[in-house]
Amino acid sequence: MADSQLLLKRGPFRSTWLRARKTRTQLVLSRRPRRRLGTLRWCGRRRLRRRLLQAQAAGADWRESGCLVSRAATRRPKTAAPSPAPAAAPAPSGPASLPIPPVRPAGPGRALVLLPLEQGFTFSGICRVTCLYGQVQVFGFTISQGQPPQDVFSAYTHSRLTINAVHYSMPEKSKKEMKREARALLRSHLNRDDRCWLMKNFSPLCSIVMLEQLKTPTVNFLVSHPGLSYVFVQESPTFQINSEHVALRSVGIRREKKKNGLRLTESALSAMEELVTVSCEVDGCPVILVCGSQDVGKSTFNRYLINQLLNSISCVDYLECDLGQTEFTPPGCISLLNITEPVLGPPFTHQRTPQKMVYYGKPACKNNCENYIEIIKYVFSSYKRESPLIINTMGWVSDKGLLLLIDLIRLLSPSHVVQFSSGRSKYMPNLTPDYVDDMDGLYTKSKSRVRDRGFQLAEFTESLEFADEEKESPVVFTGHKLICVQSDFAFRKTPRNRESHNKVLRDLAVLGYLGQLQPPVPKPLCPLHGLTPYQVPFNAVALRIIHADVAPTHILYAVNASWVGLCKILDDVRGYANGPILLAQTPICDCLGFGICRGIDMEKRLYHILTPVSPEELRNVNCLLVGAISIPQCVFKSQHGLEGTIPYITTDYNFKLPGASEKIGARETEETREEKVHPKPKLYRKIN
Repeated sequence: MADSQLLLKRGPFRSTWLRARKTRTQLVLSRRPRRRLGTLRWCGRRRLRRRLLQAQAAGADWRESGCLVSRAATRRPKTAAPSPAPAAAPAPSGPASLPIPPVRPAGPGRALVLLPLEQGFTFSGICRVTCLYGQVQVFGFTISQGQPPQDVFSAYTHSRLTINAVHYSMPEKSKKEMKREARALLRSHLNRDDRCWLMKNFSPLCSIVMLEQLKTPTVNFLVSHPGLSYVFVQESPTFQINSEHVALRSVGIRREKKKNGLRLTESALSAMEELVTVSCEVDGCPVILVCGSQDVGKSTFNRYLINQLLNSISCVDYLECDLGQTEFTPPGCISLLNITEPVLGPPFTHQRTPQKMVYYGKPACKNNCENYIEIIKYVFSSYKRESPLIINTMGWVSDKGLLLLIDLIRLLSPSHVVQFSSGRSKYMPNLTPDYVDDMDGLYTKSKSRVRDRGFQLAEFTESLEFADEEKESPVVFTGHKLICVQSDFAFRKTPRNRESHNKVLRDLAVLGYLGQLQPPVPKPLCPLHGLTPYQVPFNAVALRIIHADVAPTHILYAVNASWVGLCKILDDVRGYANGPILLAQTPICDCLGFGICRGIDMEKRLYHILTPVSPEELRNVNCLLVGAISIPQCVFKSQHGLEGTIPYITTDYNFKLPGASEKIGARETEETREEKVHPKPKLYRKIN
């Protein structure tokens, strides 16, 4: 009997505790109140529950306020009537009970997202986005109903992307008419149950998006390497397995917090609005130069601006002057491209063929700025001034880098200069037209000194060859309009890890380019050693090592197992007998693509080149340039299907040789001494 009475006493306590646990998820408590809630005795929990119910009965919406009601506000007066019997709060019904935005599985590898007006869905991963109803915007590009789907890549190496529902014009209709129209549009895409779910949660001016699983050869090739599978989706333990989680996982994405998504400052949005307005004018072909120090958001701004412009015009020209972090090509290139499709991902997901490209061969130009300027002249001469031009510059804006930037402004004569600044970046003076006129550049003089010496700007640009239609009307070098943008990016790079982080991005760009060698989906991946290379005779191409002076007897060692630029020079190299043919100077010539020198056959005197360049283009290649851009080590160490000894890799490495360490002449570090005792696999070059 005592046991039964004890159970009767504990019954209300257990139900009270269960109700309290249900309400805990809706409360936003700091650590101290949570500790207090955990240490409350059963009577204290009953008292807390009674006060919450009293506050709710008084009209205080404590669920939305996110904080506990104070004791003074909930203390019951002595003359007050006794509190009513506690009753469970009615469960919310309708769209309010769904997550914002609600997600529903729509078959294997498909998910539906219902986006209310001005709501967003932030995610990581890759998927194909189709707007079934309404209008959404991804990374500045607008996708409307009836338009073709877009492939979206939201990687962990950059800010996560967000699908935002935007306002769209619609004739005045009742909600019933809107539902009827939406139901007719969805009939060809969805089954009856999915349409009923959407109509039940339908709201005016909402947008309906279909997310589908996306498989591309480039992404499959990237994530096949160990350590790179985290780039798009990171698996983490979750305690909430529901239909939404299962649906998104089948697509290949996961929902992210809004704070992890891309956020642009007001000054950046204002600058874009002004530039889009200027570009959409009748004769609007502005030349927009974007500059600023490292890690302030220049590349992100450029991608967003390209997408915004493509909403209104058909194409945008892009001049890449940043050697280390290129956008559409492997690193070490200066290129001019005509962009006609939106850019919805990081650089390694949209490698494209440029209109004109020169291989500089190094990720920086600090040791040879003059050649850098000459290459930019050569590439810029192909710009036809038929569409807006966006110029991306390096983040080197201190000392000589600032002087070089002034030279670029004088050479390219932009109509708008977008200058980024941040509270965490180094000071950079505002590049107003007066400042540029009064400052000496690295190779040019200020306007006052030019006037005193009688020096004409045409002398500096006389080697700049314009198109035929431009020769009749020479370019007038006028002042530019400066647009200052304050950046507020929460980047994780520091001076210590910046170089390693940039090296990872360069390796991803090279892997993204090599992904073009893979067969189309659904065919399985083919390892690089399983692909058939092209055989190139010694006497068909000339060789040049760009970044270092190499003895002629060691040239082939440097070329073997290297990243090579496939170039076209004007000189005829077919008159030589055997080869190899060596160039004494680095030419400024067109680069048609890149490849890997897989091996060198000394008996047959052949180079074995692995490249995605088409055979038609390869017929024009007569020069191989080797620079400081290296093949990622995972290409050597992580190829599937290798048996026995892996070529080009050894553990027998002599660190005592000059130049054996990472930096020539560098002192021994603790890590180097440790590697001598426990050597790690190292790459070496071997002639077949």
